[in-house]
Amino acid sequence: MRSLDDRRATYARLGTGELAATVAFAVAYLLLQDRFTRDDQIALGAALTPLLLILVQAGVYWLLARRWVGAGLMPPVLASTYSAMRWVNPIVLAVGLGVLVWRTSTTGATVLGLGVWLFAAIEYLNYYVIRLAYPASQWPSLVGQRRTPQLMKDVRAGRGPDRSEGQR
Repeated sequence: MRSLDDRRATYARLGTGELAATVAFAVAYLLLQDRFTRDDQIALGAALTPLLLILVQAGVYWLLARRWVGAGLMPPVLASTYSAMRWVNPIVLAVGLGVLVWRTSTTGATVLGLGVWLFAAIEYLNYYVIRLAYPASQWPSLVGQRRTPQLMKDVRAGRGPDRSEGQR
């Protein structure tokens, strides 16, 4: 079993990594937007918005989780917030996809936008539905176990047994 300090260090790396990815995607969009038509800029922004939203949620979660890992539960207010985001994120994903499909005007922007949107959908699944992040060598065997993401375990524990969304 890993020590508490090791887990906190891992959470810090995960949190700062997700927030750094958020900044990197936002900066890339800003630097590249002049290469696209106005419609494509809107479409790409719509595809990018859910990704940035989910990455920020993930980064904040990992950084805050260092406070309660091994010592307690996710605070109930935070658990309720993340529980709500479990339902808000798919709406944002659907709207983003709709705008992408409706506003994109070139093949390049369509392919790029769909790639960004698909990455956002995968991140959503990884944090809110089924854990997908594993080392590449173990991925085929571990992903089939359909493990609950750590975020959702913490949300359920923080909300208490009488309000949990069920356990796997």
